[in-house]
Parts: sequence; C-alpha cells; structure tokens
Amino acid sequence: MTEKGVLIKMSVRAETPVQYTLNLNDHPVLMNNLIGQTIQIRFSGYQCLSCGATRKIFRQGYCYDCFYKQPDVGEWVIRPELSKAHLGLEDRDLAYEKEAQLQPHVVYLAESGGAKVGVTRKSQIPTRWIDQGASRAVAIVETPNRYLAGITEVALKKHISDKTNWRRMLKNEQSGMDLMEIRKRLLDFVPEEARPYILSDTLRETHIDYPVTTWPSRVVSLNLSKTPEYSGTLSGIRGQYLMFTDHTVFNIRSNEGTVIELTWPG
Repeated sequence: MTEKGVLIKMSVRAETPVQYTLNLNDHPVLMNNLIGQTIQIRFSGYQCLSCGATRKIFRQGYCYDCFYKQPDVGEWVIRPELSKAHLGLEDRDLAYEKEAQLQPHVVYLAESGGAKVGVTRKSQIPTRWIDQGASRAVAIVETPNRYLAGITEVALKKHISDKTNWRRMLKNEQSGMDLMEIRKRLLDFVPEEARPYILSDTLRETHIDYPVTTWPSRVVSLNLSKTPEYSGTLSGIRGQYLMFTDHTVFNIRSNEGTVIELTWPG
C-alpha cells in the first residue's frame, strides 16, 4: 500500500505500549502495525503547513515567511519565560497568545536519555512526555500561566539539563537517576513567585512504554534531502522517531512540512 501526504507529527495514545498514528493528508496509518515490516519512504517535495506553498521548509513545518508570522512559533514557545500575555502585551497575536499562555502549565522532570527539566501545558500531559521519548516523568510545579512556568524552568536548569539526549534516548540508555530525589532537591530553587504552585510530594512517577522490538546500538539520522528514497525494516517507535533495524532513525517532527510517499506491504 502507498499513501502520499505532508508530514505532521504523529498522534499518540497513552496506552501500553504507546499507540502511534501517522496522518498523511487525513489518511491515518497505524504505525504500530508496521513494526517488523519493510517500509519505504520517498521524498516528494515540500508544503508549508501555513500557506501551503511548495517552497522549502525553513523551520517547524513553515516556510521562511510564515515562520516569522505564525503566532505558534513565537520566541515564547521555545523560551516560556518571555511570555507576556499575562501583562496584556502582544508578540504576534495577542488573542492566540492569551489562549495558549494563560492556562495551567507544568514544570516537570523526565528521563529522556538522562534526567531533564521541561515545561508544557497541563493539557499536553502525557503527550509532551511521549513526544520527547521520556521513559519516566514527574511534575514539580503547576502554574496558572506560561510565564511563571518559564521562570521556574530557567531557575531549575541552572542545576539540571533542559535538553533531551536523543541519541541516548533512542538507544534506551537509562541514567538510573532517582527522579523523586532530584525533584526534592530542586524544590529549593523554585522562584518565590512560583512557590505557591509547588505540587504535593505524594506525586508518583508516570512510566511510559514504547513499541520497540530491538534497540539500536548506534543511530544514523535519515536526511531525505540527501537520501530521497529509503527502505528499511521498522523495529520500533519512540518519541517522534521511527527506528529501523539498520540503525537508521527518522524524526517525523523535524521533517514536518515534507511531502512523502510511504509504502508498506498490504
């Protein structure tokens, strides 16, 4: 079977293991069912997720012009501490920013090839953890807006990483760190403004299992601009990565806006 469409990140269901669906132009492909099968990915061009132009993608699924216009990729998205909607100040679109920023946000600890701190909207738990490939996660603070979560992350990342070690994550290398003990230690560094929003110590870790038959001992990223046609046996999925038995990995999220043809037995 073959489906052609523009890549957007896979939708997930928090089951055991996680269930993944790749939607190619509204044609859902149940990716868990393809594990163990040989699939082909063929590059077929680009399509901006905003304007639909076939020009090359700049970042996050958008062409250059749209990347600097769309409100959902403003700098506050990557740097939550720059959020200003709580002050009534606009970055690109105040109505959008109020909706996105003025809602509960969670600062959390996750094991993603090492312990890391991060921020997400409360409504995105556990999806955000799954998209990062976390095997374990626990919340630290739940704030009423993105700004407070952002300044908390800034304070905590002075003491622990805020980056996902994606190579270690894909090889299933675990740090063995005690997240609850790290969480307890980090509470001393939560900013005064956010301290009223520290969550109870009775929280438990969330554990996440991924559909993987074999873990790679090394990882080689598939770049469709250099390798426009690839064929391999799918061995698993973690985060937003497809993993193959020849150690190739393909990051769906970083290839959003790319048009592909996906072929599999059927």
